[in-house]
Amino acid sequence: MEHQGMEVNKTLPYDPSLLVVNISLRQIEEIAMTVSQRCHVTGVNEVAWALRALMLTDLTTLAGDDTAANVRRLCLRACYPFEPQLFDKYFDRSLIPEMHTAAVCVYPARVKDAYQTLQQYDMLDRVAIAAVATGFPTGQYGLQTRLQEISHAILAGATEIDIVINRQLALVGDWEALYNEVVLMRSACGQKAHLKTILAIGELGTMENVYKAAMVCMLAGADFIKTSTGKETVNATLPVGLVMIFAIQEFKRRTCQIVGLKPAGGVRTVRDAIAWMTLVNETLGIYWLRPERFRFGASGLLDDIERVVREGVAKLEAEEQAKNIQPPEDTAGAEEFCKELRKKKEAK
Repeated sequence: MEHQGMEVNKTLPYDPSLLVVNISLRQIEEIAMTVSQRCHVTGVNEVAWALRALMLTDLTTLAGDDTAANVRRLCLRACYPFEPQLFDKYFDRSLIPEMHTAAVCVYPARVKDAYQTLQQYDMLDRVAIAAVATGFPTGQYGLQTRLQEISHAILAGATEIDIVINRQLALVGDWEALYNEVVLMRSACGQKAHLKTILAIGELGTMENVYKAAMVCMLAGADFIKTSTGKETVNATLPVGLVMIFAIQEFKRRTCQIVGLKPAGGVRTVRDAIAWMTLVNETLGIYWLRPERFRFGASGLLDDIERVVREGVAKLEAEEQAKNIQPPEDTAGAEEFCKELRKKKEAK
């Protein structure tokens, strides 16, 4: 498949001074818990937050029994998660086409199926195709094999590559060797695909290793740093997310280069998603709560988003009928969400 060049992060020289860090686990846990609980939403605002989470989601299927058929179903759901008439009373129908997931995420062997389906629905410019690569989930393959897998996925149509880092190098502290590997992976992606580096935080041992691995990947040119494969015993947690956020902040301060964040594994409910979005908003700022800077890697989150949205809309309709009045005035969350969608549509 042919790809147009895209804006990707640059590889920077290896700088061990960026790896110097001392982290208090107890303080990190306390800060993450306090910050993530600052936002409490109900009613129509919860619906708006759920829809925002939808638009930040990489809808994922990474099963051994994946087939062309279930990848097509995944893509259909990513493109059209709700029927338009569901929102008639509360959203401008012209904005409904903007309500889709940020990407679908599949194995390289299934990228072609995703590409053909999104092409059929004319959604290739709206829903990205992410492919896990480099020996996902273990990374226990030869370097050339891992690099070839990246090339194969891009040729099939992937526009984002989620690579797994070599945990062995991280665990023995050979950070420069890890940097050199990720540089080659950045090079293999070129200008054809964004690079998302999976740290597999549950297998790195310490928070200091998480921070250092994040820094190394960002120096090597990662566009996103991602918590987990979803296959480890410990996946995305708010404290580890905060450590990665601190790394992103320091990296931006030192290099002026912006890197996105992707929690994956364990984000299953809208409440989980709101906690993460609150953490990001309170630390990195609202600018990061867009698909170019923040994603959820999830397979089950959309189920809960659908439940929250349908129940929320049904409740609003029931209240309206019971009071026999116009839709409630407390629609600030929905109105703000619609305003953002209109800006996005105008920008396109």
